[in-house]
Amino acid sequence: MTENPANTNLRGALLALLAFAVFASHDVVIKYLGGSYSPFQIVFFSVLFGFPIVTFLLMRDASEGNLRPRHPWWTAARTFAAVLTGVGAFYAFSTLPLAQVYAILFAGPLLITLMAIPMLGEKVGWRRGLAVLVGLGGVLVVLQPGSTELQAGHVAALGAACTGAFASVVVRKIGQDERSVVLILYPMMANFVLMGAALPFVYEPMPLVDIGASAVIAALALVGTSCLIYAYRHAQAVIVAPMQYSQIIWASLYGVLLFDESLDRATLIGTGIIVASGIYIVLREGRGGHSLNTPVLRTRSRTGTPVAPRIGQFLSPEQRRPGGGSAADRKAG
Repeated sequence: MTENPANTNLRGALLALLAFAVFASHDVVIKYLGGSYSPFQIVFFSVLFGFPIVTFLLMRDASEGNLRPRHPWWTAARTFAAVLTGVGAFYAFSTLPLAQVYAILFAGPLLITLMAIPMLGEKVGWRRGLAVLVGLGGVLVVLQPGSTELQAGHVAALGAACTGAFASVVVRKIGQDERSVVLILYPMMANFVLMGAALPFVYEPMPLVDIGASAVIAALALVGTSCLIYAYRHAQAVIVAPMQYSQIIWASLYGVLLFDESLDRATLIGTGIIVASGIYIVLREGRGGHSLNTPVLRTRSRTGTPVAPRIGQFLSPEQRRPGGGSAADRKAG
């Protein structure tokens, strides 16, 4: 008996909401540790605890080959971008209100759309182009240049959004040729080596509870990614992708309850503009016929989570398509 596509899409949407709630909790732990430790130290220990988890997942990779990348320069560029994304996001979460960080990181889909033009040969029509410009205007509303003092955290969040978008577009460019194990392990090893090299200069002794919190970061990344994988297996990408914006709700709640933060008017208005633009781009790509590469819908990994594996490797070829989802969806189509 074929399951109703509406039910599978609903299940996928709920799983995605759960995934992003878990990711928001992941970011709360980062913010907690960021009050006492350098982002280099936090990234190092989260990657250290993430290695056994990710290695266990990679044992399922039955494809033949080696760990030499087929596109070494693109792989190196993506690896470097991924390292900068993790450090930038961790630092931003440590120093800025959660809602502000999310508002800036939400610019990622807009930047992916822009970067896909030169890197993927993507054709962007005037509607999506206008949506990108409006969304980037929303970022300016959040930052309020000239009226508020921009901090290093704002620069770090903007940098993370840019490098995260770049890394995502590179995956779209070379992901069909490179083994998933290469795309996962190289950034993790780079984080481990580079953060380990910086550790002697920034290290602060960690009590057992904080070491445990570092392990929690890795565990929450795995749980959130697992929920997101199942969400994409059940529902169409156009249903799942907009659920990332639910993180702003969790950011507001956590900010008020745990960190005495408030959501100012500029952040609220700017976030609304960014979210509306991002959802429009997702829906525009999901309609088909407007995008050759659908760079946003085919980008499923979560920005700023160094130990989260790529989601695409756990999906079937049909599920990787923008309209992909459950078997019920495909039969109904």
